Amino acid sequence: MIDTAEITIKSGDGGDGIVSFRREKYIPKGGPWGGDGGKGGDLIFIVDNHINTLSSFRRKRLYKAQNGQDGMKNLMSGKKGETLYVQVPKGTIIRNKAGEILKDLTVEGEEFTISRGGRGGLGNWHFKSSINQTPRESTPGIKTPEIKITLELKLIADAGFIGMPNSGKSTLLNILTNSNVKTATYEFTTLEPNLGVLESQDIVLADIPGLIEGASNGKGLGHEFLRHVERTKVLIHILDGSIILNQPIKTIYENYKAIRNELGDWNKDLLEKDEIIVINKTDLSIVLEKEKEITKIFASNGINNVLFISAITGYQVDKLIYSISNEVKNYKAKINENDENKEKVLNIRDLKNRRIVFLEKQSAEIGPQF
Repeated sequence: MIDTAEITIKSGDGGDGIVSFRREKYIPKGGPWGGDGGKGGDLIFIVDNHINTLSSFRRKRLYKAQNGQDGMKNLMSGKKGETLYVQVPKGTIIRNKAGEILKDLTVEGEEFTISRGGRGGLGNWHFKSSINQTPRESTPGIKTPEIKITLELKLIADAGFIGMPNSGKSTLLNILTNSNVKTATYEFTTLEPNLGVLESQDIVLADIPGLIEGASNGKGLGHEFLRHVERTKVLIHILDGSIILNQPIKTIYENYKAIRNELGDWNKDLLEKDEIIVINKTDLSIVLEKEKEITKIFASNGINNVLFISAITGYQVDKLIYSISNEVKNYKAKINENDENKEKVLNIRDLKNRRIVFLEKQSAEIGPQF
């Protein structure tokens, strides 16, 4: 998934006001009659849940709203320019040229007016006065500047597969969501995050590219993809059970800790996320044979819930689906419970002091700074 795109946006210019005079057979001195220019169209970003990538912004780099129409005779104003709505995925961050965040779009249907259209110019009738009955003056519409911005997409997934390269994350995503993600037996097959929907549970899953030791310092795919983990609600840590074919059993736990360390070095809050630990590749008989030993190693380090599955044969994948569903539901319930802005309805008869106090809501709107 393409997570950044640099584009140029421009709202519509205002139309020019015009100089015109009323000329009719019996009204030889009808006076000024030039109309105002129309306002230029606004440029608005809007969140669309049907879009999951920023790939369309690679093909088109310039987005311009319609200009306002020039004024017309008979005091007719020019037509307003149409507003241009630019659809972006949920989770898109808009930054200005300096890298400052202008808006973080996280809600379906949310709109952000990044640039308003220019005001239309004035027709000559505005300049009529007692000493100037035939003004030949009008004003041009306001011209709007082109603005360079950067779009950045952080995945907003309910659950994200993390783990070292070639641990089976993409294969598992394909099985759970009927996706068609490229897989192979070499590292970094997944170069971009992939999304899929676990439709039976209406849960969005993300296959985050493989992480390795040193990722928080930029090694491997590094920073570029650690950012995508930040908004994932639940982490599903996929561990490659096949490594015990040529390495000590404890290596599975050591790999788990290595990735946890990278997450903590990038952002310590990631260590607080709910997590499901999965040992993959039980289609290899030795992995199931060593299940008790592997489980004991994790238990000795305070981890008692480890799930053994096979993305190839589907072994215990149903249990994984159940675990993911439970963790996501628990997360959402916890968020709702802690929501300080949750609307509360009170019966006035239950209030000890029934005086009504009117509170004026004050807000200040600050436009984007470019």
